[in-house]
Amino acid sequence: MKPFELNYTADAKGLLREALQAWGISKRTLASVKYGGGQILVNNNEVTVRHPLEIGDAVTVVFPLEELGKGLQAESGELTIIYEDEALLIVDKPPLQNTIPSREHPVGSLANVVAGHFENHKIPATLHIVTRLDRDTSGLVCIAKNRHIHHMLSVQQQEKKMSRRYDAIVHGLTEQEEFTITAPIGRKNSSIIEREVRMGGQFAETEVKLLKAYTDFSHLELKLNTGRTHQIRVHLAHIGQPLVGDDLYGGTREMISRQALHCRRLEMIHPVSGRALSFESPNREDMAALIR
Repeated sequence: MKPFELNYTADAKGLLREALQAWGISKRTLASVKYGGGQILVNNNEVTVRHPLEIGDAVTVVFPLEELGKGLQAESGELTIIYEDEALLIVDKPPLQNTIPSREHPVGSLANVVAGHFENHKIPATLHIVTRLDRDTSGLVCIAKNRHIHHMLSVQQQEKKMSRRYDAIVHGLTEQEEFTITAPIGRKNSSIIEREVRMGGQFAETEVKLLKAYTDFSHLELKLNTGRTHQIRVHLAHIGQPLVGDDLYGGTREMISRQALHCRRLEMIHPVSGRALSFESPNREDMAALIR
């Protein structure tokens, strides 16, 4: 198995440690490289972070091989790959599949199938899921192939350089064409699963755009500005328009057998090349049938 590596060219004189920091390599990452079996090379020679750089020096960071977590079983299964390279894997998750295993669903999760994909293609990585979806929710999921790439993408999320847009079908008629829901979310005292809008909860913000109003439901586009657990579901229930099919938060399953929520678009900056990336996933048939 070939380890993951990143390559840079020094554009200024100075200590290697300072250049690595400027390139986004954290102290924690450097420690994992130093003590986990990785290497730092300058012009193909192994050095320490105290090495003085000259302009034009070629720097390579070789990351330690990662092992699949012992609690995760690699499985074969259908995997819809939208994009893949040495750093990223973007997949289209079907509805009614866990992103990660749970006590109720210990096998068959997206993580299990991706682990099988890594094993079959000899990719030395464990699972670094950057954008997780609920079991019922379908659509795009971003997975990093290295913990440093995961860190870089998490920073993108914090800096709002990664954007996710969802299609949602909600009960009731939405009157405003565009608005923002800003309401703090916390765990409901009476449940270990449910969340609610509550004082003292975490800041949460969802942008809402009406795409089309039907007789007794509405088709919305949603953009997450934060990533709280059940954020979309809680915010929509909070304004009195729960997701169709979301019986946990006030919706009914008369029209669809799962919550009508789909991650349709994912936009980000490639953590290695710096290129702008944009991915699209069409609605699944059960949601598409409602809004034809």
